[in-house]
Amino acid sequence: MVILLSAFNGIESMIEKLYSDFDTDITIRSNAGKTFSENQLDFSALLRLEGVKNVSRAIEEVVVLKHEKKWVNASLVGVDSSFLTITRMADHMVDGKPVLTDKNGDFGILGASLLDKLGGFIPEKMGYEQVILYAPKRDSKVRLGTNPFHTSIVNVAGRMNFNREVNTEMIVLPIQLAKEVLNYKDAITAAYIDVESDASNEEVKQILLAKLGSDFDVKTNYEKNELIYKTSKSEKVIVLIILVFIFILAAFNLIASLTMLFVEKKENVQTMIGFGADQRMVFRIFFIEGILIAGKGILIGLLIGYGICFTQVYGGYLTMPNSGGEPFPVKLSFYDGLLIVSLVSVLSFLFSYLPVRYLLKKNFGHLHY
Repeated sequence: MVILLSAFNGIESMIEKLYSDFDTDITIRSNAGKTFSENQLDFSALLRLEGVKNVSRAIEEVVVLKHEKKWVNASLVGVDSSFLTITRMADHMVDGKPVLTDKNGDFGILGASLLDKLGGFIPEKMGYEQVILYAPKRDSKVRLGTNPFHTSIVNVAGRMNFNREVNTEMIVLPIQLAKEVLNYKDAITAAYIDVESDASNEEVKQILLAKLGSDFDVKTNYEKNELIYKTSKSEKVIVLIILVFIFILAAFNLIASLTMLFVEKKENVQTMIGFGADQRMVFRIFFIEGILIAGKGILIGLLIGYGICFTQVYGGYLTMPNSGGEPFPVKLSFYDGLLIVSLVSVLSFLFSYLPVRYLLKKNFGHLHY
């Protein structure tokens, strides 16, 4: 139980990190349509709100990328440079640099798998790769013989590694370049909010809702990926239920041990009663024996379980498949340990109390407990 629950904690923590780093704490979108004028939001005022650490404008659109003879669909995200800080981009770079704009111009950052699909790489000497971006022309009528796409050459500064969705689909561009490519002018599709570490996402969301009114939809990163988080927690609960059921089956060994002990010591019990043993004494002897057997199992189980978990946490001997040697995540929780001890102790108490009471009642029905 300790090992499996700690493993689920590690997986849950890994999922939360992968999704929460790229999916900002809070996202603001318009209820009226896909885009809205950035002038509808006072970004300086948003930054001054309690709990708000950083803000970035965002443009999201589906585009097509080409490199040599390879074509792929991609999800473009145009953002301010603050987005690199919000998402901790530097910690998620596979190669290249986490930069969107510098003295040499504008750059893009592609998902690691997306650039691999295109057959591209970040050369060491030049420092960037080039891809051709095809973006749909906004508000233009498609006619026979006309090109429905606006094309632009994008210099790719690096590859990022967050989660499968980001790695296989996303290209991040500076917002000004995204506006030029998509002809968005002052339009944006979202605003990303980074919340202070000591503040609650839900509390900041309520503050934003009160300030922005019904014109905007405000969601936390948990609400954006609600299914993923709920699935992870549900799996953990299901595993816990299965493990408790397995322990109940294993507890029949305790019943068997107490039954054999009682049969073996039955004559001794009769002798004790003949010498005037207290009516409760016989029950206490076998009941405490059952508790000691269960307690020894709990102690040994906890030592082995936590020992294996600590070995994995500090040694990382077990690695995840197709991860480049990344250790399998394990996260120890005090509350899980308390829950395990409580559940097993209650079950041990019941499986010691009920069998002993039944055996004594069946063989010495005149005793009262």
